Amino acid sequence: MNNSADVTPPCAGANAQSMFDTLAEVARLEATPVNTLTGFSWTADGWSNGTMTSARFECNGELKCRPTSDAPAWLAVYVPRHGICGIGRRDIQAIASPGQILVGHNHEVDHFLVGGAFHRSEKFFLDWSVISKAFVDFFDAPLTGSLDLAPVVDDLSHTGPLFKNLTETLICGMREDGGLRQSPLAMASLTEAFAHLLVGSVRHRYPGRFDQQRITPAPWHVRRAIDFMQENISTPITISTVAQSINVSVRALENGFRNFKGETPANYLRMLRVQAVRQDLLDASNRQSVKTICLKWGFFHPGRFSAFYKSVYGETPRQTKMRQTR
Repeated sequence: MNNSADVTPPCAGANAQSMFDTLAEVARLEATPVNTLTGFSWTADGWSNGTMTSARFECNGELKCRPTSDAPAWLAVYVPRHGICGIGRRDIQAIASPGQILVGHNHEVDHFLVGGAFHRSEKFFLDWSVISKAFVDFFDAPLTGSLDLAPVVDDLSHTGPLFKNLTETLICGMREDGGLRQSPLAMASLTEAFAHLLVGSVRHRYPGRFDQQRITPAPWHVRRAIDFMQENISTPITISTVAQSINVSVRALENGFRNFKGETPANYLRMLRVQAVRQDLLDASNRQSVKTICLKWGFFHPGRFSAFYKSVYGETPRQTKMRQTR
């Protein structure tokens, strides 16, 4: 389901192969039965706006599901209603029961599991670029490597109930009579809020960095350097130029950024320019080519920039540009 506002009508059957075909179409998943399926039955439906895909699924067998070879990078969110949902990732095996939520990057898991004598669950798949952007918003740095999200969210953490409520709001809103299907702006706002809440509250490999940035204000020279970068982002400034503009040494500037931003000033400036590229790519009124936009913001090697951009946003610059036509 790749097109805007694609709807898969309710499907049902007693044939395992027809279920496999439906899952591959709706959720880009390949399903394998864990045990022999006898007296098997299933129902499913789904909806997608291109950025998020929701699905409802029922069956009376246990299945392992893996992303298809053409599956885009997604955050998978499973909400079991009856039976269990599970995830296998390297040496981690996690199970979520009703009242809990299962989350994971579909390209980083070995498999997802749905099980129970009778299984019913709701789930959605969110374009990973939305999560990557939320990470950039929090940390002013690209997400490189795995986020290593804790797979199960429940009421034990102080933000667990809020995360579950927002998840339920999205699921209910994406149902046929839920309202979000008819309100793209509300959908985009809630999706962005969900991504920020995920990055800010669900355990992952960067919590210490987040806590430091949240409680420790940057010193004056780092703040002034950031202001200078933002004011001169479209000009070919160097880090020496930035340091001279605020009367500090390059070494002092680099130490300040490493201590309070967790990266070098050069990387920070590059991220500002990457964000500017993305804004231009998403601007429907901007008819410039991808190459022209990249050159405008100081990126002169298209291949290397495309790889870096994808590491940040989970998609290539050309894929971002194509969003204008959706």
